[in-house]
Amino acid sequence: MCRDFFRQVPASSRASNTAFLAVALLCSVGPAGCSAGAQRVQATFVCDGGKTIGAVFIAGTPERADLQLSDGRRLILPQAISASGARYANSDESVVFWNKGRTAFIEEGGRQTYSGCLQSDHGDQSPRR
Repeated sequence: MCRDFFRQVPASSRASNTAFLAVALLCSVGPAGCSAGAQRVQATFVCDGGKTIGAVFIAGTPERADLQLSDGRRLILPQAISASGARYANSDESVVFWNKGRTAFIEEGGRQTYSGCLQSDHGDQSPRR
């Protein structure tokens, strides 16, 4: 139920959490829009240099982003503190995934390895604003 999901998400992270906003939009269409499966939001980002990021945002405890990179790597990153947008990072912050609106990028070791990423309209299952 949507109420249970909303209780699990801390108020401080609601405004900047892409997964929270997506589930909130799904739930706003009625009870049928919010089920156990609605807590997973999928998106694909097409980046500079022909690279892609497949992302599944999982709202739960802990909130995380499961990423499939076009170079074959799979990353599971927990949500991290962010002043704007959604930010996911590994424990030493050597790998950071940023997502704000329809844009994203990945930093590894302080340099952007996936840049200029825009959310694709093809194969994307997240709600539109």
